[in-house]
Amino acid sequence: MAILSLRAVTKDYVSNGQPVRALDGVTLDVERGQFVALVGRSGCGKSTLLNLSGAMDFPSSGDVQVDGVSTGKLKDAALTQIRREKVGFIFQSFQLLHTLTVVENVELPLLLAGKDGARAAATERLGWVELESLADRLPHQLSGGQMQRVAIARALVHSPSILLADEPTGNLDTATGNLIVALLHRLTRQQNTALLMATHSTEAAALADVIVRLRDGKIEEIVRR
Repeated sequence: MAILSLRAVTKDYVSNGQPVRALDGVTLDVERGQFVALVGRSGCGKSTLLNLSGAMDFPSSGDVQVDGVSTGKLKDAALTQIRREKVGFIFQSFQLLHTLTVVENVELPLLLAGKDGARAAATERLGWVELESLADRLPHQLSGGQMQRVAIARALVHSPSILLADEPTGNLDTATGNLIVALLHRLTRQQNTALLMATHSTEAAALADVIVRLRDGKIEEIVRR
């Protein structure tokens, strides 16, 4: 069974009093261990699809299931649990807390969830991204690539079933961005975690198992590699 399943998903917004259809009848499955790249022009629906996939937003019609559970039918507490246990998020702007050290940033999701062993798990994840030696530094003491690796460690600290990445290389140079995508691909394969990534980078998309091309809120093409 797919870890993420979207069936005939439509998402409508209202902008300046006018209806806007951000997604239009999207059907997509993402399997564990699979790297799926979402590509297309700005405004084609990539970020909307990510938000729906992470239960940060809900479809106007259709069904979104994370690990077999329909997100649109859940109460707030159950939605919070899905986000904390099933989903990891990586953002273009890193979104690290600059008053916390590297290891404190990574362990924060576990602390908020009341989990034991947060520091040990955070230290292990930093080892995965080869940053354990920088655990006590603050984010402003890191390069952009290092900050994104910290963000990856934080996203993986609770062993999510699916990782959602929104333009994770957008603030990095090409070489560093390619290294980050290769690292994401390797880690998600090793942990059998699905990776759904929105990107404008042709180099990043070229590493994906599946490329989903979006246009005007619809899936234009699915390329399996």
